[in-house]
Amino acid sequence: MQRAATIWLIGLAIACGAFLHALATGSVAIGAGEVMRVVAGGNASPDAAQVVLELRLPRALAAFAVGALLALAGALMQTLMRNALADPYLLGLSGGAAAGALGAMLVGASLLALHLSAAGGALFTATLVLWLARRDFSAEIEPGAAQRLLLSGVAIAALAGAVVVLILSVAPEAQVRGMLFWLIGDLAGAADWRPAWLAMCAALALAMPQARGLNLLSRGDLTAESLGVDARRLRLLAFLIASIATAVAVATAGTIGFVGLIAPHLVRLVVGADHRVLLPAAVLTGGALLLIADTLARSLVAPTQLPTGALTALIGVPVFLAILWGQGRDR
Repeated sequence: MQRAATIWLIGLAIACGAFLHALATGSVAIGAGEVMRVVAGGNASPDAAQVVLELRLPRALAAFAVGALLALAGALMQTLMRNALADPYLLGLSGGAAAGALGAMLVGASLLALHLSAAGGALFTATLVLWLARRDFSAEIEPGAAQRLLLSGVAIAALAGAVVVLILSVAPEAQVRGMLFWLIGDLAGAADWRPAWLAMCAALALAMPQARGLNLLSRGDLTAESLGVDARRLRLLAFLIASIATAVAVATAGTIGFVGLIAPHLVRLVVGADHRVLLPAAVLTGGALLLIADTLARSLVAPTQLPTGALTALIGVPVFLAILWGQGRDR
């Protein structure tokens, strides 16, 4: 337990450093000391307080929560599928959530309806992928199903992409530009960070009590069942948590890929596969990664802002290929 606490403290320190860097960096540079005075409510300049509290802090909070949700969803999906390449983006969950959210935008639905539509899209695509990969959700995932699973995910992601294109083609011209910026993963409009933080805390609170069962499930259904774990119920719960976490992340910031793949894999390399340590560490790592990527998107060519999703893809694709190549070499 002492080792776990040390790992969490290191992750928390990295996340706090990423927050401080995000609040100090931008088209208007603000010193770290000034940022800390603003956050602490001390004697700071009004201009710095306005920039930090009204512009950078809400976006930084939203970025951290979205990254944490995607990392948690990725960790759960990788355990559920027993495949290190499983990821909400690759398996079509992000695409399904995006199609549902864009459909809600098209009809001018409320924010609550947008989140519900994104959740429905994510659940539908995830169910379809699982059905295509192995037909029966209650059955154990066989090692040979990994290839079918990834191919099914690619196919469903392409289908979701086609639905997104159709929605964009019939959307009014005034809406298309905003939809496109949201679709490629942009946190500029994520002013309300509270739903993402609420979903992050709820998802982690639901997942942590299942950590022991997830450890056993990763060794096979027979082992889990023999030690009193209801494998079917646990798999269904993990599936629902991952789907809803992905939906809230997509509804908040659009389709940001590869965070759910990279963060859990990096954490496993350091802490191993014990979910009691892995899940909180993945949340901290995913949040810090997306926060750093969003800070780079705001500052690389400031005042012009780059889409955060493009930067995560530029980082994530080489890492994904390295993981894929490493798995092939191990085989």
